Amino acid sequence: MTKHLRYWAICQLMLTVLCCQSLYAQSLKQELPLSLHVEVKNPLKQQRENVMVYIPEADILKLNSAFNTNAFVVLDGKTEVPGQYNRKDQKGIVLVLDQLKANEARKLTIRFKKDGTVERQYPKRTQAELSHKVGGEFQNRKYIGGEFQNVDSLRVPDEHTDHSYFIRYEGPGWESDKVGYRFYLDWRNGTDVFGKKTKDMVLQQVGQDGFDSYHEEAAWGMDVLKVGKSLGVGTLAHFSEGRANRVAETDSMISVIAENGNVYSSILTNYYGWKVAGMQMDLRSLISIHAGTRLTHHEVQVEGASPQNLSTGLNKDSKAILYTSKGSDNQWGFLASYGEQSLNNDKLGIAVLFRPQDFLEFTEDKNSHVVKLKSTAGKLEYYYLAAWELEPEGIKNEEQFVQYLRKTAHELANPVQVKLTAGNRL
Repeated sequence: MTKHLRYWAICQLMLTVLCCQSLYAQSLKQELPLSLHVEVKNPLKQQRENVMVYIPEADILKLNSAFNTNAFVVLDGKTEVPGQYNRKDQKGIVLVLDQLKANEARKLTIRFKKDGTVERQYPKRTQAELSHKVGGEFQNRKYIGGEFQNVDSLRVPDEHTDHSYFIRYEGPGWESDKVGYRFYLDWRNGTDVFGKKTKDMVLQQVGQDGFDSYHEEAAWGMDVLKVGKSLGVGTLAHFSEGRANRVAETDSMISVIAENGNVYSSILTNYYGWKVAGMQMDLRSLISIHAGTRLTHHEVQVEGASPQNLSTGLNKDSKAILYTSKGSDNQWGFLASYGEQSLNNDKLGIAVLFRPQDFLEFTEDKNSHVVKLKSTAGKLEYYYLAAWELEPEGIKNEEQFVQYLRKTAHELANPVQVKLTAGNRL
């Protein structure tokens, strides 16, 4: 094919694509005649990737009470953006933009209709699950027989403890296309990491043999963090008597899969009667993750007591380098470590990030590096993350990890700005 013929073929292809996009846009206007407009602005002079955009339900209904949560799409120009409607956690629309350039303002359109439904099949890029055995019975605090079944919620049985073989991989799990996590839904309440070698969702296949084979490297990845008696990564605790005390003694625990979506997933756990340092309180823990990120967002609320601190942190490992920052007006604080600290004896970075105004002090105990934080009106939020070198397109060295850590801390202090305005009405 000559140069001119190739050029002509490319032009014809581009014209065909543009025509198809135009026809698709016209078709959507007919199918979904109502609209809202969203402006998303990046306030930073740096590009950011995999940006979560949250549009609250209250804001949507204020502009158009006819909004149909079952019949909408989000458009970036003529390109459809995968999104979801959350009904339990962060009620409203959640979507993820692959990229926002420095200081870019992107204009999106939400198209919808008053009645009916619109079916969309978007790639699944997040997951949250909770699976336990049914059909067997507890004997001496071990669950004998039965098969694993995924459930939406679980009130933890009084007979359950660590290594009861009742809950698959010992607790709820959540993941993005970057990384997976779990926490032990028993007296340990520690957070662990599943390193992934694929962008696919994998938790549904983990621990199906009823044992801990996930500690060995597999095609999907493996458990990469040694938690033991430490805070693992991001585990909530109260620091007193020289040590970090995890949420160990409670009256009862109920865990709920709040959202299990394509771009956003979350888990809500209520701990009733947490007893620590002579106090008793109820604790509400909401953890969430969105597509394209390593970050888990942890939102905590306590009632019944006013603890002097709510702490979190990381496990100690002699092979890892420690990094700390109290943060500033333009950057969240962090406690992080990087080195050959994975269970696979390769490079792993872990971190917790917190608001500077919540910072009390850095400290430690025998097992963990700790950051003590203060709550406001019983509420606290922080993030944690893990970056394993075997991830697809993963972080390979200390310099890359520190760069990623500082960029993330900068972005958390400067969230994207979202403005919703009215569009077409019937």
